[in-house]
Amino acid sequence: FVSFLQVTMRERLSLWAVFCLLVAFLPSQTVAVMSVDLGSEWMKIAIVKPGVPMEIALNKESRRKTPVAVCLKENERLFGDGALGVAVKNPKVVYRFLQSILGKTADNPQVAQYQKHFPEHQMQRDEKRGTVFFKFSEELQYTPEELLGMILNYSRGLAQDFAEQLIKDAVITVPACFNQAERRAVLQAAHIAGLKVLQLINDNTAVALNYGVFRRKDINSTAQNIMFYDMGSGSTTATIVTYQTVKTKESGTQPQLQIRGVGFDRTLGGFEMELRLRDHLAKLFNEKKKSKKDVRENLRAMAKLLKEAQRLKTVLSANAEHMAQIEGLMDDIDFKAKVTRSEFEALCEDLFDRVPGPVKEALADAEMSMDEIDQVILVGGSTRVPRVQDVLLKAVGKEELSKNINADEAAAMGAVYQAAALSKAFKVKPFLVRDAAVFPIQVEFSRETEEEDGVKTMKHNKRILFQRMAPYPQRKVITFNRYMDDFVFYINYGDLGFLSEQDLKVFGSQNLTTVKLSGVGSSFKKHSDAESKGIKAHFNMDESGVLILDRVESVFETIVEEKEEESTLTSKFWKCLKMLYLGNTISSLFGGGSSEPTANVTEPVTGETDAEKAEKPEEKSDGDKAEEKEEDKKPKPQKKSKISEDITVGLEVNDVLDPSTEDMEVLQDLTDRDLEKQEREKILNSLEAFIFETQDKLYQDEYLAVVTEEEKEQITGKLSEASNWMDEEGYAAGTKELKEKLSELKKLCKAMFFRVEERKKWPDSLAALDSILNHSTIFLKSVRLIPESDQIFTEVELKTLERVINETMVCNNPPNHHHHIPVSFIFPHEFHANMRFTLHVLLCFFNVFFCCRLGRTRPLQNRTNPPPHSCFFHPSS
Repeated sequence: FVSFLQVTMRERLSLWAVFCLLVAFLPSQTVAVMSVDLGSEWMKIAIVKPGVPMEIALNKESRRKTPVAVCLKENERLFGDGALGVAVKNPKVVYRFLQSILGKTADNPQVAQYQKHFPEHQMQRDEKRGTVFFKFSEELQYTPEELLGMILNYSRGLAQDFAEQLIKDAVITVPACFNQAERRAVLQAAHIAGLKVLQLINDNTAVALNYGVFRRKDINSTAQNIMFYDMGSGSTTATIVTYQTVKTKESGTQPQLQIRGVGFDRTLGGFEMELRLRDHLAKLFNEKKKSKKDVRENLRAMAKLLKEAQRLKTVLSANAEHMAQIEGLMDDIDFKAKVTRSEFEALCEDLFDRVPGPVKEALADAEMSMDEIDQVILVGGSTRVPRVQDVLLKAVGKEELSKNINADEAAAMGAVYQAAALSKAFKVKPFLVRDAAVFPIQVEFSRETEEEDGVKTMKHNKRILFQRMAPYPQRKVITFNRYMDDFVFYINYGDLGFLSEQDLKVFGSQNLTTVKLSGVGSSFKKHSDAESKGIKAHFNMDESGVLILDRVESVFETIVEEKEEESTLTSKFWKCLKMLYLGNTISSLFGGGSSEPTANVTEPVTGETDAEKAEKPEEKSDGDKAEEKEEDKKPKPQKKSKISEDITVGLEVNDVLDPSTEDMEVLQDLTDRDLEKQEREKILNSLEAFIFETQDKLYQDEYLAVVTEEEKEQITGKLSEASNWMDEEGYAAGTKELKEKLSELKKLCKAMFFRVEERKKWPDSLAALDSILNHSTIFLKSVRLIPESDQIFTEVELKTLERVINETMVCNNPPNHHHHIPVSFIFPHEFHANMRFTLHVLLCFFNVFFCCRLGRTRPLQNRTNPPPHSCFFHPSS
């Protein structure tokens, strides 16, 4: 019996050990993903993690949105609301609204506009890249990408704190009007922040996805056309989206959204309205003539006025008038003035006239009329301005404007759904997204041609690579057929005639990349006996809308003789079937045909364009006619094989160069310094809290009951000494010294805390022991009543159980036991361990007897001695 028990216990221990090993070696990688709705003034962060489907991450102030702002002081950085708090005191060190100057050269009109709005910043031209940077001091200077990288890194920290785990994967929203340079700038900023960008998703697409995900049941095969009108702080976008179900090979019938038309205004938004309100308030202050100075020349006062203008705009959306007031605006002079909604609307009259513009552009792109639009949905905080809604409602000619989505958080929630769909850690219901490229892209090249009179001229050719509103992600191939030596071609934007003159200036360079190919001539020499199929350039517009030249290859085709394999079993089988008039029917049913793969075949792509002329389709094999001929007259079959030779590609960026790696390494020092500062603040707060809380606990009854007067005096003295040290030196001490001080105090109080915890656990443990003793005693009495002929337990086993019960009762009821005396004074720590061991032994006895009861089929006879190796029952075990 004991041997059986020992084997059973060994098996259980072995299984437990295996389980522990499996748990230990499980992958510890994080599975949470995040999204950042990156606006010009605010950002919203959302996460998805196991157990949390989709949720907006709160910041440290428990707010659902965070200002896109960074404050750079001498020894620290502040973000979000903390940075805005500094902006009204020292605007020179706070950087905001960076989105408008991303990927812009120094001569771009938006850079000049930014400098006009924020004259406190010293902006200089970067001679390497042609862009601008902020000169913080003689030693420190930062590009817009680096500052945005700091903000994205802060957003990552907020997401990690909310998710309580590390996060690396993210989907970031960008305006649909962002061109290639602007998108690459955001990717560079995310790289600086240490984020792995799963996708840059257009904010209008993210909103459309969020709308569709929560209305899957309403989407069917009938197309529904929805217009989303999004007016944010910096820009305005109107988007026409078509929802309907489509059939796919992979997942059957699924809902799909397709971007049909996009119209935008880069500078129409709430920020421009706030600036006009700010200037109006400055004018009112100057008119009061309480100061001889012009308030517009005081940067700090203008920062205060901008903050008040932002509040005023929000209040006037719900009220006809409001009182603007600022304490100590300038020279300790308070400012107070009444502003009405009609005055605000008069200031922004020309802005409201531009509200219908994006709607008309979107309709023109989609080739639709407003009659085909089912509803117009408002998105973005600035659509809450009543005059904007009035003008828009009149422009679209609908009965009402829909407000059935969260105007602030829709983009963040749609983006995080896409993040979960792209992540391998989550499985979501498919929702197909067909985004559209707003700006067309083409390939340009020049080739020498000879006229009829023998005169050679250079002919400039253009081939459209991605048309306006072309869906992406998508791969394309351009084939150059008439080049036999190294050459150059250019990747540029296509016809941008739909943009206004001002928009073209803001757009920047229309030339993207110069591509220099080398190795073309050598590839022709290497394969001189083969037929050239041209130089193929493989392009990919990825999920982020960024154009990538994957590779360029020189493709040749050769004809090789194919060995006959008519003696094989497969060939004979197909011949027999054809003779029985089953022919191609069975062959096509089971996928019959050539079983050998074609070597070096170029991968199929979405689209292929011949740069010179359309390629002729490959001729189909004339197999059926050949099969009718006699086998002895049939010529040897021929096989065409394609050979590809990689071409060396040299790229020269023509719009905006990416930041160098050296520029990004500087930010790591700032990040490390911030982390060190955060760690020190955390240790400092922990030390302060430990001192004050422990001092308070020493006056509580449950702690007084477990310490002697001597121990109390010792702990109190050390705590007072630490408190005095904190007042004199602690707040200037380093992280290491603070850690040592906290560790010393915790070690001193460890025994006291242990006794309190043991005292709390004692009643439950005592009750459990009493319960098991009662059950054991009743069990023993019941077993002894069993007749000897039916007894399944030996006398040794019963006496052993009786002895354990008696010993436990003695331990549980020691002499002079008084329940009101602290347990730790009556019983040392060793007794607690012995009590737990006794309880364990009793439970093991129950297990033994239970197994014995099930395992024995007949009573034991003449068994007076315990079996060998029965040390399990010995107290020393």
